[in-house]
Amino acid sequence: MKVLYLYCKDRPLIGFGYFFVFFLIFLAVFADLIAPWPPQTANPDDYLQAPSWRHLFGTDETGMDIFSRCIYSIRLDLSIAFLGTAVSAIVGTAIGAFVGYYEARGRLKTVFSSFTMRALDVIQSFPVFVFAIALVAIFGQGLYSIIAAIAFVNMPIYVRLMRTQALSIRQMRYVEAAYLSGLSDVSLIIKHIVPNSMGPILSHLSVNVGWSVLLAAALSFAGAGVEAPTPEWGSMIAVGFKNIVTGQWWPSTFPGIVLGLTVFSFALIGASVEVLADPVRRRAAIAKY
Repeated sequence: MKVLYLYCKDRPLIGFGYFFVFFLIFLAVFADLIAPWPPQTANPDDYLQAPSWRHLFGTDETGMDIFSRCIYSIRLDLSIAFLGTAVSAIVGTAIGAFVGYYEARGRLKTVFSSFTMRALDVIQSFPVFVFAIALVAIFGQGLYSIIAAIAFVNMPIYVRLMRTQALSIRQMRYVEAAYLSGLSDVSLIIKHIVPNSMGPILSHLSVNVGWSVLLAAALSFAGAGVEAPTPEWGSMIAVGFKNIVTGQWWPSTFPGIVLGLTVFSFALIGASVEVLADPVRRRAAIAKY
């Protein structure tokens, strides 16, 4: 934590990113204590109330408190994003590490290597959002389908990134020495290849969580994700969007602001993680302290 504090001391924008993400996690954990209203309790008497001290973010067309729903949405959106990103990172890193390691040693058949990379080209040739909707349509609408779709569309990125790292690290002398000492291929990959590739992986992982939150919200906005009245930023924006033309801007504006700040904050964190994960660059970044 001291290193993180020193790094953010001269970088207030990155410090804001960390603060906002930690604040979101705090709200998610203590949502039951912080939210002033139940997230799914409709009250027709409070139909489309403007922001006030009673309802900080106003109410939607069913009278539900938007502030409370935004808080409870953090749990769902971050859970979907973290799980989807974690699955894609674990599977993609494993595939990329083995492909890159054996390809660097010349033991991987060209046909298999080419097939793997061409398959990734096919997956990445489709627009991410369109491909995610297609996967949800195939698997069926639900939380697990959204997580699976996010994991599948993000996995090629980690395969390519890890493969590039493995191709480079496999040529290092300490890896050659470990190989000549009799260490098995699996042990080499687990103990040397993967740990020394974590900087770029973690950096992209942080950014990817933010984009996964955005993708989950986009699926819900399009009607392919979480459905109302479950509190979720994308579905809240979709429900409140039609009220903007009649002057009720708050049902979709406040969830949109929270969503935008969340994606922005994870992007800021991603800009610093690679530096903090590298001991040499980390020492250089905080050298004056």
